[in-house]
Amino acid sequence: MDTTVKMLLEGKQENHIMPFLWMHGEEEPILREYMQVIHDANIGAVCVESRPHPDFCGEGWWKDMNIILDEAKRLDMKVWILDDSHFPTGYANGALEEAPEELCRQGICYHAIHAKTGKVNVNVDKFLKRKNDKLSFFDLFSTIRKKRRVYSPDSILSATAVCVDTAESIDLLPYLRNGKISWVAPKGNWKIGLCKLSRNCGAHRNYINMMDENSCKVLLNHVYEPHWEHYRDEFGKTIAGFFSDEPELGNGAMYSNECLGADQDLPWSKKLVPELEKQLGKDWKNKLLYLWENDMDADETARIRYAYMDAVTKSVKEAFSMQIGNWCREHGVEYIGHMVEDNNNHARTGGSLGHYFRGLAGQDMAGIDDIGGQVMPQGEDDPNTFMKFQKRDGEFYHYILGRLGPSLAAIDPRKQGRTMCEIFGNYGWAEGLRLEKFLADHFMVNGVNYFVPHAFSPKEFPDSDCPPHFYANGHNPQYRHFASLMNYMNRVCELISGGRVVSSVALLYHGEAEWTGKCMLMQKPARRMWDEQITFDIIPTDVFVRPEEFRTDLVKGFRINTQEYKALVVPYAQYISQSLANAIQILTEQGIPVIFLNQMPDGCYDSTRKLFLPKECKVTDLENLTQLLWQLEVPEIRLSIPDNRIRCLHYRKEKDLYYFINEGTDIYQGEVELPQTGSLCRYDAWDNVLEQAEWTEKEQSSLVELKLEPYQSCIFILDEEVDEKQRIPLAKMEKEGFFVPFEGKWIRSIGSSLEYPEFTKPKEIVLPDHLSEEMPKFSGWVRYENSVRLSGAGRTQLLITDAYEGVEVMVNGMSAGVQIVPPYRFDITELVREGVNQIMIDVSTTLERERAAAKNQTMTEKLMRNKVLAPTGITGEVRVYEEV
Repeated sequence: MDTTVKMLLEGKQENHIMPFLWMHGEEEPILREYMQVIHDANIGAVCVESRPHPDFCGEGWWKDMNIILDEAKRLDMKVWILDDSHFPTGYANGALEEAPEELCRQGICYHAIHAKTGKVNVNVDKFLKRKNDKLSFFDLFSTIRKKRRVYSPDSILSATAVCVDTAESIDLLPYLRNGKISWVAPKGNWKIGLCKLSRNCGAHRNYINMMDENSCKVLLNHVYEPHWEHYRDEFGKTIAGFFSDEPELGNGAMYSNECLGADQDLPWSKKLVPELEKQLGKDWKNKLLYLWENDMDADETARIRYAYMDAVTKSVKEAFSMQIGNWCREHGVEYIGHMVEDNNNHARTGGSLGHYFRGLAGQDMAGIDDIGGQVMPQGEDDPNTFMKFQKRDGEFYHYILGRLGPSLAAIDPRKQGRTMCEIFGNYGWAEGLRLEKFLADHFMVNGVNYFVPHAFSPKEFPDSDCPPHFYANGHNPQYRHFASLMNYMNRVCELISGGRVVSSVALLYHGEAEWTGKCMLMQKPARRMWDEQITFDIIPTDVFVRPEEFRTDLVKGFRINTQEYKALVVPYAQYISQSLANAIQILTEQGIPVIFLNQMPDGCYDSTRKLFLPKECKVTDLENLTQLLWQLEVPEIRLSIPDNRIRCLHYRKEKDLYYFINEGTDIYQGEVELPQTGSLCRYDAWDNVLEQAEWTEKEQSSLVELKLEPYQSCIFILDEEVDEKQRIPLAKMEKEGFFVPFEGKWIRSIGSSLEYPEFTKPKEIVLPDHLSEEMPKFSGWVRYENSVRLSGAGRTQLLITDAYEGVEVMVNGMSAGVQIVPPYRFDITELVREGVNQIMIDVSTTLERERAAAKNQTMTEKLMRNKVLAPTGITGEVRVYEEV
């Protein structure tokens, strides 16, 4: 038997969960209570805010951390430390408030003036004094809370005139006198671009400069080093490592989402100068206006924008990501975290780091996050989130976010196939266990195998910071079933760790293409492939530029680190790199299909040579992409009845497994063709049960029967057999079993989470229940009691067709387990007896209805409120079946 499966069936599993625990200066007993609560949820690690504050002194800095570490050692838990005292990472515990200006962030700002032939006067002083702020809602909030530091006056960096007709450029700085430029423009239409250097722009000015090694050392000196001094004996033992939360370049408005060419300031560092001079020449300053202007020569624009973004993101990689990661590894711990990926930010400046793969290069796991309604059931085309002022790119969240992290984990040897996802936070109190399982399955079927649930908050209930909170000082009814979800996630994560995702297609990362010209976002082809169960890895051009870093091998097939691909898909890009063009030549010579979408590129952004691509390259449109892939025999999994909401992960470790989930609204029933033959078993990760699967051999593949309800999952394991006699699967008993009626009507009673297990207001009812109509403001626990007469001679199942949300069944006073998604099936064979059996069903609600009716709602809760509230209690039928 597979070692991992054997371990799981014996009830052993490694920990893959490390939830956030916010610390707000609570009393010691509360922190100790919360550590115990987290441990009791079958979680073996925690990610905490240390929050050392410069206003404190001595051991007052470390009081909370001492308590957390004491409890972690007592409970045999690991601790990850959030690496700053103020969100997002880069505040350096306030050290930049008084640091020398050269260590603080800076940006470059632009202003354009149109001119014609004749004398031109430009007031440079006026431009230098102009404010550069473009404040967002978040910026305004931050500004109200704390006055921003004002830095030295802005200085002119370049003044360039470009002839629109001929592209001739003239440096105007020699004409600058006393704050003004006086210049006689030659014949033609001219555009004058002024670029200035400023420390008074961007959302977070008093943060580290991610492109400056010395600036990033401030974060090390004021957060990392103090922890080492206090807790060095726990490094690599109780302390597992550090977590960076959404580090950013920080230009523009906070959470702005602008590409190059927009009216915004851009990040800057003197460290960029040598690289820009190397790529663009001595007069690089006079080419900066191409970063904003969109009507210049396209080839030159591509070259300059690539040179700038390449320099920026390489500097971020070395100065921030690698420097922090190397420090951690030198001190015996690991470095994890994530950047802002939202709505394609991962390839842009502003609230992110410009390039997903470079920004996380120094980390020991790949990282992503899903908070605030990013992934939602059937939300692929929904532009809205719970937060009313935000919009979402549903295609990005559903088809790219989940694959970004596992792709990096697969191709970067440092990551060892590990991807962390921050999950569940800021969805509002409407989010319950049903949605949480949907989200967990969505990311695990993409290959994510570590999770940071957001969050446990000891703050007095209700805490306004990104609800829901899993315990909420005992107020959250769903917490009692939370451990069951954690167990399920740990089991699946253990199965999909230590091996590799089997991906057929390499999909080119669109970052560089978006920097340099017109392009197709990679979610467009990703959607076509994922909807037809074609697994892909997203790869950056860097795998061809630095093959040694990614262990890229094009000599024998197409390999990157552990991955082997059958095809390369290139979303439409106006420009590509020369390295990619060279790699395509090699791939086509080896018979590896290279597919361009819509049309071939116009040229290279990093070469003046004419672009040459082999004639063997294929060109197709989105509509015909998957058809072409099937013709080329690239995909490996086929459904007998096509369904664009069935997701599948093929994972190879000791044995091959196939993990299926249903993200649709209808039951799927058909056959799936797997590309291998051999004995198959079906593993139910929720109930931790292994059963023989029904399958037939077809040439060199296997046909497996697949019935999958919405929200449900199943895992097939190849070359695995079940030793014990095969039993009828629970789902089949509904057809082959004998239906047994209940003795009488149901008695329903209710109680709050704080009162559990005390219940009041008993009432005789008929199912389905209409409690939400009777008590529209109720949140808590609902208990249903009845009895049923059974023979006790055969296998027995209890089925609940629908409920909201978590359900525990008790038979004759003994628990049959917990289920959190419909249909709720319970094997009660070992608990029943001949004669009358007492059935008790406890259903937990979310806090949505209670909080929607509360008078003390927080602003966050008001912004997240749903118009349609979820039902309450058992909203379907309860049936009992005996095996015949």
